[in-house]
Amino acid sequence: MYRQEQIKPYDDVSGKGEQVEKMFDNIASRYDTLNHWMSFDIDKRWRRNAIMQLGKYHPGEILDIATGTGDFAIMTAKLLHPKRLIGADISEGMMEVGRQKVAENGLSDVISFTKEDCMNLSFADDSFDAVTAAFGIRNFANLEKGLSEMCRVLRKGGHLCVIELTHPVRFPMKQLFKIYSHTILPTYGRLISKDKKAYDYLTATIEAFPQGEAMMDILSRAGFHSSSFKRMTCGICTLYMADK
Repeated sequence: MYRQEQIKPYDDVSGKGEQVEKMFDNIASRYDTLNHWMSFDIDKRWRRNAIMQLGKYHPGEILDIATGTGDFAIMTAKLLHPKRLIGADISEGMMEVGRQKVAENGLSDVISFTKEDCMNLSFADDSFDAVTAAFGIRNFANLEKGLSEMCRVLRKGGHLCVIELTHPVRFPMKQLFKIYSHTILPTYGRLISKDKKAYDYLTATIEAFPQGEAMMDILSRAGFHSSSFKRMTCGICTLYMADK
């Protein structure tokens, strides 16, 4: 078991998946504001960089895991013009915000949403040309099982594209990020989201999550090959690419 799998938003009574669902339902209406504000809108650039890496493969059918409010799905649809894009998430509250945004962007004929347990996806084997995830796999109750499911539904020759928040490893960004993530981020997160636990959980899982070469090993065990990673913005975010 990886360290972030043991971290839960609220208590030790219910399972991690159930608590993550509750947490995101609680903060869904304020999630986009917090997400963009706390990253100083750099998260939009991270998404674009990841999508452009995926774009050279021209995927026609895409599954976006832990889609949340659909930011990554919407940007992907606009930039890559896939035939079909399904956003899957455990939180109906987050996806309801996403559905409204998709409709406002005139993308309802391309993007659809479905509630899914990422540990046991309902899709058939070899269903998608690409599987993506932005800032979501850190919340998996079982990281290897979730990644294995993503590999299972990916077609042979298909591509995985993941971006995840990570902690910088070099001075001075390592020290600056620690100060920011332990003071500013949880304080403003509590004030705006009204959820006292959610942004403490965020900080804890970023610090515990395996990154870089360690993630390469995990991706390999999950069934992927030709994996690579690229740190962005001094290591605050990392892009992972892999093939099936």
